[in-house]
Amino acid sequence: MRRRAERRTLVHGIVHKALITLLSSCFQALHQLYYDPDIENKNLAQKWLMQAQVSPQAWQFCWALLSPEKVPEIQYFGANALHTKISRYWSDIPSDQYESLKTQLFSQIACFSSGSKMVLTRLCVALASLALNTMPEAWPGAVAEMVRVFQEEGGGVDGRARCLALLELLTVLPEEFQTSRLPQYRKGQVRGALGCEWGSVCPLLQQLLQRTDSPGAVKARVLRCLSSWVLLDVPLNESESLLHECFSALRDPELFDTAVEAIVNALSQPDSQRYVNTLLKLVPQVLGLQDQLREAVQNGDMETCHGICRITVALGENQTRTLLEQVDHWQSFLALVNMIMFCTGIPGHYPVNETVSSLTLTFWYTLQDEIMSFQVEKRTVYLQVYRPVYFQLVDVLLHKAQFPADQEYASWSSDEKEQFRIYRVDISDTLMYVYEMLGAELLSNLYDKLGRLLTNVEQPASWQHTEALLYGFQSIAETLDVNYSDVIPGLIGLITRISVNNVHLADTVMFTIGALAEWLADHPVMLGNILPLVLHALGNPDLSISSVSTLKKICRECKSDLPPYANNIVAVSQEVLIKQIHKTSQCMWLMQALGFLLSALPVEDILRNLHSLITPYIQQLEKLTNETPNPSNKLAIIHILGLLSNLFTTLDISKQDDDSADSSAPPVKTAPLPPGPNPVVVVLQQVFALIQNLLSKWLNDSQVVEAVCAIFEKSVKTLTHDFAPMVSQLSEMLGQMYSTIPQVSALDLTRQMLHIFSIEPEHFPPIKALFELVTSVTLSIFQQGPRDHPDIVDSFMQLQAQRTDCQCLTQRCGLVFTFLTLPLLGLLSLKFPEAPTVKSTCFFFTELLAHCSDVPPLARVVQEDGKLLIQAVLEGIGGGAPRSLMDQFAEVLFSLNKHCFALLGVWLKEALQPPGFPSARVTTEQKNNFSQQILRERVNKSRVKEIVKEFTLLCRGLHGTEYAAEY
Repeated sequence: MRRRAERRTLVHGIVHKALITLLSSCFQALHQLYYDPDIENKNLAQKWLMQAQVSPQAWQFCWALLSPEKVPEIQYFGANALHTKISRYWSDIPSDQYESLKTQLFSQIACFSSGSKMVLTRLCVALASLALNTMPEAWPGAVAEMVRVFQEEGGGVDGRARCLALLELLTVLPEEFQTSRLPQYRKGQVRGALGCEWGSVCPLLQQLLQRTDSPGAVKARVLRCLSSWVLLDVPLNESESLLHECFSALRDPELFDTAVEAIVNALSQPDSQRYVNTLLKLVPQVLGLQDQLREAVQNGDMETCHGICRITVALGENQTRTLLEQVDHWQSFLALVNMIMFCTGIPGHYPVNETVSSLTLTFWYTLQDEIMSFQVEKRTVYLQVYRPVYFQLVDVLLHKAQFPADQEYASWSSDEKEQFRIYRVDISDTLMYVYEMLGAELLSNLYDKLGRLLTNVEQPASWQHTEALLYGFQSIAETLDVNYSDVIPGLIGLITRISVNNVHLADTVMFTIGALAEWLADHPVMLGNILPLVLHALGNPDLSISSVSTLKKICRECKSDLPPYANNIVAVSQEVLIKQIHKTSQCMWLMQALGFLLSALPVEDILRNLHSLITPYIQQLEKLTNETPNPSNKLAIIHILGLLSNLFTTLDISKQDDDSADSSAPPVKTAPLPPGPNPVVVVLQQVFALIQNLLSKWLNDSQVVEAVCAIFEKSVKTLTHDFAPMVSQLSEMLGQMYSTIPQVSALDLTRQMLHIFSIEPEHFPPIKALFELVTSVTLSIFQQGPRDHPDIVDSFMQLQAQRTDCQCLTQRCGLVFTFLTLPLLGLLSLKFPEAPTVKSTCFFFTELLAHCSDVPPLARVVQEDGKLLIQAVLEGIGGGAPRSLMDQFAEVLFSLNKHCFALLGVWLKEALQPPGFPSARVTTEQKNNFSQQILRERVNKSRVKEIVKEFTLLCRGLHGTEYAAEY
């Protein structure tokens, strides 16, 4: 007995000593975290502390860290460790310790009710987490007990401190529920239990709010507590009296913000629409805030304006249909709508002088949606009332969209200007939506206003007013079909009369013309009036984006009517390109515009304009090619290659026939296409030697190689079979490039060539030679170490997957060695850490297996190495690959089951036989069950994916966990 007691004493001594050591380490780490100036030491300390608070020893040291003599930072860490253990490791706590843990937490909260606020809050969160894990079974009536415990006298804690501590606990309880990791089934149980507890909370909050001697700090905490509880869908009628108290609290500046939050949260709950009588009582309360709102506007008190607007919008936006349907109270709702209109039109410029108006925009969407969703008769009645409101809204929004005076705008920060730009986009979206209700009458209304503005000689319009009205037109025309509108011809006439004396106005003029490009295509007679404006703006660098994008839209939509203007457009475009007026991206857009334009010209005119347009760039490229490579000329080379790429992207003469075949389109004014090579091909053939010379100097620079490949890739995509004359020489060049320095861009171009020309017998020899060479070179990369080139492996697998889809190529190549080696390469690729590579490889196998029966060499390889494939797939499922890739592995299994069913059963049995494979966490029974489930599913691919996902969770030890459910 003595020996046993001595041994027990020794063990306790060792444990006590270990705890002291751990505490010492905690203190040292916390001191480093808070006071050590070395950031590296801080990071190490934080990492150690995070590990410490999830360790089993945290249950012992956290209480010691809460000792009264410790500083708040140390106490906070102890409280946080308690919360972490309770919320994330609840299963570690034996049920017989629930009661003692609860008692300890109550005691600690009482001790800290007059202490550090941050520690008190963390302890309250810990007790809240305990309550959520034990209610309703182990701790029924949890909230009622909390209220009772803190209302009892004693413990040397004054009543005000106990009251505040109780309110903090009651506040964090619903908040902790919202962020808790409870399983879904438990969430429903706990939410129901908390709903039943509202009966214990509501009287307490009401009593504290109604007491005249309640300090402001207590009332503020009550309002915050109410705000937290209503998010649990507390029935609106059960919080009605508290909400009335909240409206009274809005007059107190100290309580204003918390009262606003509580009211908004209550009105925003989805269930609140069920309580119509309560909502009808709240409408007068909201309308009663109008005097306070106007007073706040006069005093420039934007915080009060913001809060009252939030309340008004919360009621209007969340209860729109409910209040609309109360026909006996239509005047009250209309008054509410007008109050929101006042908020929309609140004086000042957003976001500098006001931040309120943006809050209201969603309400106008909602109201319109609800009105338009009624049956025709009812909708007609509502439209009579609300169409005038929406016309007023348009005037308000266009006023709010106006730019401030130039001097004021210049004083804004870049962030304010960006917020204003986004705000105008939101207004634009709202106007577009309003058009669906007001229709053509809205355009007529805007047109009349703009006409009066521009023809009023006595009082010249400000550019801001003109710009805003044009912006309204642009907002609607940009996304909706206005081709039928009879005001557009007049609008075009008005645009030509505008005196453009400001860059913002000029921008909007350009964007408005761009928005009307489709209309101009149907009314080409107006092009002569509009094009000079656009071409003039093209020379202004401040209008770069608007002018270039507008020209591009016109060239795309109106190209069949542009030949008479082509010379002028090309000349102006060449001039601005040579002067380098625009940034790189706008230069690319401009080349795309010219590509659209040239596509509609006769071939000889295309060649003439192409020669004129690109000759200066070809000459510059020759000069750069002969220079020693350096960063400066590299950028110039990439820029020129980009210009050519973008030009060839849109230059497509084959669309001429398509356009003329459209009976609704005007006849194309071009001659029939003559026989002979495509103009793009002619140009590419002329510069091919130059490009080869360029590559010889820059082949080791991936960006230059990518830019070269982009020219051909975009040309191939645009021209498709018209690119045929260049297949042979491009295939040869690609092979030389890739065999010298393998790069992804060359592989991607090879895949594009393969896709289009592999099925054409006359082009098959060069394509076959290119494919053989690319495969051979990539094999050597695999042998040297493919892990260094995941991007090449990814692109190569995509190439191979596409190739298997071309049975013609598969049968003709006769590349037996590829069938012998490609699956082995794929097995290596399956184990890559890069997800895109693994996805491409899985797709490759899925496609490859589909041809087992068609290609005997492939069938033999799959028969010999299929087990290796299964092992690689199972290794990934077992934890070797991210869970996001499980669908791809399931696709491979499904394909094997569909095309190699007899062999799959054998392979699965052999692969799953070794203990611990694919994971030590799965039993033999679970592996057998997985194998049987897979073999049963030869039709339902979705079910195979579910089986794989479930098995991978078992392999990773995640089955049934919250983490798995949230993924």
